[in-house]
Amino acid sequence: MKYITDFASGFMGLFQTGGKTFIGWMSSIVPVVLLLLVLMNTIIAFLGEERMNKLARASSRNVVTRYLILPFLSAFMLGNPMAFTMARFLPEFYKPSYYAAQAQFCHTSNGVFPHINPGELFIWLGIAQGVQKLGLNSMDLAIRYMLVGIVMNFIGGWVTDYTTAYVCKTSGVELSKEIKLTTNADEAAA
Repeated sequence: MKYITDFASGFMGLFQTGGKTFIGWMSSIVPVVLLLLVLMNTIIAFLGEERMNKLARASSRNVVTRYLILPFLSAFMLGNPMAFTMARFLPEFYKPSYYAAQAQFCHTSNGVFPHINPGELFIWLGIAQGVQKLGLNSMDLAIRYMLVGIVMNFIGGWVTDYTTAYVCKTSGVELSKEIKLTTNADEAAA
């Protein structure tokens, strides 16, 4: 009977600890994420959707803007998974590479910008708690993680360009490198 009681106590203790952690988040990280989302939506509303679209189109023109700037801006402004929608402004050939860079960026920036990937925030918070217990600053780690991530995301996107070219060549598939956008006026006319 003692084993059953101990198991039940431990099982309930797990949920009690989870509840305490959740309440801690409600007074610390949740307001920060909420305010970052408000800021993001305010910036998009202020700039306007058409300007955001123009920015994305301009970013698709070279490798640096395509795999450094566009992933950062779209992740910051739209968060995960909406950041992936900016690939609609890229030619078909560059979409796999953008996805590779963007998917990685949504993970590596979570410590600095928690609103980007709130679904995985618990992972970062667990790491940060361990770093803080060592007496270290978790923001230092978050900045380093993001900076290394930005470089690696860029490299990953660029390498995927070469991989895409190789797969296209070996399989006989031809992907366009031209941007083809349809506007709401084009859709209404069709």
